[in-house]
Amino acid sequence: MITSFSKHDFGGRQSLLGEAAALRWLADAEPAGGLRVARVVSARADELVEERIKTCLPTRDAAERIGRALAVTHAAGAPWWGAPPAGWDGAYLIDGTPTSTVGEADAPASWGAFYAEYRVMAYVRLLVDRGDCVPREAAVFEKTAERLCQGVWDAPQPFLVRESGCTAARLHGDLWAGNLLWDADSANATGGALIDPMAHGGHAETDLAMLALFGCPYLQVILDAYDEVSPLADGWRERVGLHQLSPMLLHAVLFGGWFLDEALMIVRRYV
Repeated sequence: MITSFSKHDFGGRQSLLGEAAALRWLADAEPAGGLRVARVVSARADELVEERIKTCLPTRDAAERIGRALAVTHAAGAPWWGAPPAGWDGAYLIDGTPTSTVGEADAPASWGAFYAEYRVMAYVRLLVDRGDCVPREAAVFEKTAERLCQGVWDAPQPFLVRESGCTAARLHGDLWAGNLLWDADSANATGGALIDPMAHGGHAETDLAMLALFGCPYLQVILDAYDEVSPLADGWRERVGLHQLSPMLLHAVLFGGWFLDEALMIVRRYV
């Protein structure tokens, strides 16, 4: 019997159907060895019922298994940059703030073009519109977005994603440490479980950078295990900050405060 819990949204400020589709899409990678994903029990626009994962303390062994399994999840792939999970399209909402997916007709030709428009400038425009980001600050983001579109930081996907034949990896999309649970179920060979995704087609380095953003137990063990089964492209460490720019901007939109200052510190390294 599955122990479950419910999320509710009666004001149209969350995208529960999108989250349900994302959970199911990520779970499609499990038979091949991808990370376990919390099961969707039922989903409506105003209520999502999902499996409650029993957690335990992090261990080195579990971290190794998580790293290997995450590489397999990414290798399940996506049909284009920004692609939404199967069976749903639209924008993920967090307290009414949108993070867009991309329809096939509008699919960007490169990761840099996708990331610049849909994961950097989309948030910068929200900050400018409400007066939190002044023109001289916005100009720094715009310059970096231009370089992204030019392909300056486009890099190969990790090995398993390339081997799958997919251009885009299947991302969790919001993979901070709180959305990677250390699973107490000994039957779970992957050691962890994913919750609360904003899944889409992107670059695998984005999920890995997000894990590092706010700290994660045994992070280096996870990264080493990932890199062992699906080697990362040369220079990936130098791109970590770039991949962290989008979540930092989203936090600036949601919470204000010092997050915009942190985003500016990051982006100035890539101008």
